[in-house]
Amino acid sequence: MKNLIFNSFTLLGIFLCLFSCQEDDASIGDIVAPSNLVISSEIFGQDNSNLYGDGSGVVNFVAYADNAISYKYFYNETERNAPSGELEALFTNLGINTYDVTVIAYGTGGLSTSISTTIEVLATYSPPQDLLDTLIGDGTKVWRMKSEGPGHFGLGPVGGTVPAEWYGAGPDEKVGVGMYDDRFIFGTDGTFTHITNNTNDDAGTDTSGTVFGRDGLISDLGSGGNVNGADVENLPYADYTEDYVLIAPGGVETISLSGIGFISYYIGGSHSYEIFDRSVPNELVLRSTDGNGEFDWWFTITSVEEDPGTVVDYELVWSDEFDTDGAPNAANWTYDLGAGGWGNQEVQTYTNNAENVIVEGGSLKITAKANGSGGYTSARIKSQGLQSFTYGKIEISAKLPSAQGTWPALWMLGSNFPTVGWPHCGEMDIMEQTGWDKNTSLGTCHWFDNGTSANASYGETTGVANASTEFHLYSIVWSEESIQISLDDVPFMTLSNSADLPFNADFFFIMNIAMGGTLGGTIDPAFTEDTMEVDYIRVYQ
Repeated sequence: MKNLIFNSFTLLGIFLCLFSCQEDDASIGDIVAPSNLVISSEIFGQDNSNLYGDGSGVVNFVAYADNAISYKYFYNETERNAPSGELEALFTNLGINTYDVTVIAYGTGGLSTSISTTIEVLATYSPPQDLLDTLIGDGTKVWRMKSEGPGHFGLGPVGGTVPAEWYGAGPDEKVGVGMYDDRFIFGTDGTFTHITNNTNDDAGTDTSGTVFGRDGLISDLGSGGNVNGADVENLPYADYTEDYVLIAPGGVETISLSGIGFISYYIGGSHSYEIFDRSVPNELVLRSTDGNGEFDWWFTITSVEEDPGTVVDYELVWSDEFDTDGAPNAANWTYDLGAGGWGNQEVQTYTNNAENVIVEGGSLKITAKANGSGGYTSARIKSQGLQSFTYGKIEISAKLPSAQGTWPALWMLGSNFPTVGWPHCGEMDIMEQTGWDKNTSLGTCHWFDNGTSANASYGETTGVANASTEFHLYSIVWSEESIQISLDDVPFMTLSNSADLPFNADFFFIMNIAMGGTLGGTIDPAFTEDTMEVDYIRVYQ
């Protein structure tokens, strides 16, 4: 190895000398091989009475070298990447067995250094039959995330004992991100099969096979997907097969997956999932620590497919098809007028002038305009006092403005707004779009939380292509149990409703374009005018 490294440096030096006289050559940084590589190991459960561990076969390794940027382990015909040098390895050959373990430390330019060690490990665990029956059955049992259950996915402190203590996803909250259509099969032969696209689920959004995971860790699988905060949604990834082993370090039943095997949300790390609870038939509550050692992630999986329940038979109860040219139908719409910021530092003045709001050519057109004197006019129409509804399915087909600084919105306010004010009345934003991002739609609910005596809100975003050139369907399904906002019939935001929230009484509609303000942002200095078109609004109950 030393000779290899010396020769590599010698060749590199000759190469640099040959080309150093070329003035336009780009400079490169130092290429340094890792040095002083050391490796330590800790056999799980090892003490004076158990020299070879507790029988689980789990060994924790730590490798460190100067100038190393990543590490890889080789043991028992297994190859594992360990970017930090830390690795939890599993040795399952029954009895006391001796294993050779090699770790390679990689430096810049691909230069590497290796070291080997030998360990003796005891493996005695044999999983109970009832666990095998639960997890495997006859080898055809299929598992999925229990997306319809509260707290089916979430996180908490490392070593915590309360499932999803810090955050738990609401029912179907993460629809469309590449997780709910995953299926998992634990074979009788020890194989773990991950089907990354079940086309009968997740509203068909992952037809090519995609997965969901934590940003900075899911890069182990490849690149792509949509970065949304700390998550990467819908990273393209095909079905795959790894191996699994049932172990019980410290007496805790655990599913250990080989390679990159993971369940529902990629978190890196050891790919081991503690079985926290299996008291409910055909259901497992799992816990796993992420690759950064920051959180414990919680997953509830089930081998029972979701009951689609009773299909709701909606009937159209009201609509405006905007098929009569002229001013909006006075039986349906009135106006908010004037300036004043509207609570969000907006800079437009709302009018009812035809140049700002008109029905024409089969659609409602709301137009924001520069007035030539540094100001802006627009329109905000509302159904307040004319058309209001409690619960139902609302669909709005719209094409949005494209100019920087425009803030279009299709939304609803509680009809008791004049008496209780905002946010006590409640607000449901079916569609909002910021002035700086025309490829994203926001769905949000606002209310006043009596428990904390503070304003509260919950929302999600979703990508939308061609929002300014094509009509898209913005919709909400609203009941006493939940509020679900969708784009083109694909849900992306779900909020559990309750008697404690204000979303159980009449609401009216508002449609407008604001200019600037908190979500409009900086207005394009060259702005002259831009339009939102609404093809129709329909209410079903």
